[in-house]
Amino acid sequence: MTRAKALTIGQLDAMKRGGEKIAMLTCYDATFARAMDRAGIDIILVGDSLGMVVQGRETTVGVRVADVAYHVECVARGRERSFLLADLPFGSYHDPATAMVSAVELMRAGGAMVKLEGRGR
Repeated sequence: MTRAKALTIGQLDAMKRGGEKIAMLTCYDATFARAMDRAGIDIILVGDSLGMVVQGRETTVGVRVADVAYHVECVARGRERSFLLADLPFGSYHDPATAMVSAVELMRAGGAMVKLEGRGR
């Protein structure tokens, strides 16, 4: 498979500023990542929802950084153009040092950016 250049955050920003629609889907494996990429999906998210969808959990709380990293690696092998976004799971960003270690693991696995959820103080 010839590797195309993946979208960058700058290109996504330009798309947004230009009023272009940006498509994002959640994915956990190389096969679906390849299909999404070929369909023109702009952003693929490896979400902590893998806890329920793949692992059969009741919630996302038990998902570990290593779980997300594994699926990021799988998706990274299947996509070419799509921007790869990875979820930081529950408990992996409760302080700056932990957040950095967690983010580095997901970036090393192939993520282009990490996402976390929370609320203001």
